[in-house]
Amino acid sequence: MGRTKTVRDIDLKEKRVFVRVDFNVPLDENGRVGDNTRIVAALPTLKYLLDRQSKVILASHLGRPKGRANPKFSLRPVAEELAVQLGRPVQFARDCVGPEVEAAVAALQPGSVLLLENVRFHAGEQGNDPGFAEMLGSLAEVYVNDAFGAAHRAHASTSGIIRHVPTCACGFLIERELAFLGEKTEHPARPFVVILGGAKVSDKIMVIDRLLEKADTILIGGAMAFTFDLAQGKGIGDSLAEPDKVGLARSILEKAEEKAIRLLLPVDTVVTDRLDFAGQTVGELRVVENGIEDGWKGVDIGPRSVANYRGEVAGAGTVLWNGPMGIFEIEACSKGTFEIADAVADNVRAVSIVGGGDSAKAIRKSGNAEKVSFISTGGGASLQFLEGRELPGVASLDTLAP
Repeated sequence: MGRTKTVRDIDLKEKRVFVRVDFNVPLDENGRVGDNTRIVAALPTLKYLLDRQSKVILASHLGRPKGRANPKFSLRPVAEELAVQLGRPVQFARDCVGPEVEAAVAALQPGSVLLLENVRFHAGEQGNDPGFAEMLGSLAEVYVNDAFGAAHRAHASTSGIIRHVPTCACGFLIERELAFLGEKTEHPARPFVVILGGAKVSDKIMVIDRLLEKADTILIGGAMAFTFDLAQGKGIGDSLAEPDKVGLARSILEKAEEKAIRLLLPVDTVVTDRLDFAGQTVGELRVVENGIEDGWKGVDIGPRSVANYRGEVAGAGTVLWNGPMGIFEIEACSKGTFEIADAVADNVRAVSIVGGGDSAKAIRKSGNAEKVSFISTGGGASLQFLEGRELPGVASLDTLAP
């Protein structure tokens, strides 16, 4: 199969270009954009289009308005922030389809930008309704998907629209996602060290299984480690785990041994006798080895585990990190996660890839975002792609012959 066509491969001059972006950003108590990371991530593609005098039509979702208009989820504040970032006016349409939108698109001048209202104000978006997809597609001559965070969803604006626009390509953001999550992990510089954390083995089982075919070392942290501990007969106290997935964890350990892949688990754990996640507080903290007593729960990897993992990361040629080592949102339980963030950033020789979601939050919160090779913008999309599954928002785009 050839490579996915990008905006570089298209004649864009004065064309109506429909760009699916991921502007699903948090809004603060005043209704303003609270974190513009995703807006900034779209700028390279948008500036490229505007430099070529394209008529840019932007579409995104925001929140979960459940298929009907809700002012709480309006993209109007995003239009204001985007105008600041682009340094030029951004027009805003009060809907994403219909006569008013069609008129606004028809009036677009070369080098101008129109942001459509939240596509999820219509049930046809998440339902991938053919009629709704056709209405979106009728607005454009070129379709560009640059919303990697939504590329795993077969929605009207990410998948259905592709059948109704003659030329379809990806933007620079998706191009980089495909390069780092695809090429850099398929043909990694060795040793290839994978760090996997988070709460559930079941969320990562497909990723672990696929990475066992490629990695040299896999480091496990987060609550998912406790399911592996159960599989090895260790006590986990009141720690979060998936007892029904013990067989799965045991099979992963066996497969790693068969393939001579080093799969390392924490050798010590930070535990507490009280955890109030909502209140962001914990009780007494201890570091334990060889199992956890009843009444205590694990909240972070311990110092010996941190040292072990740091050593593995320091010698890596490629590092892929997806998932925190503990409850990093609470300061008292964040040391393991931030130590790993430091370790990934300190290895300047390695290609360092950080998955989306909590991993991306952690690397930014640690102050190391500028020191790693790549931070994915997709949580579920990055996991699905690493699993080797097809992304609907990418699979149907035009390709060039190999």
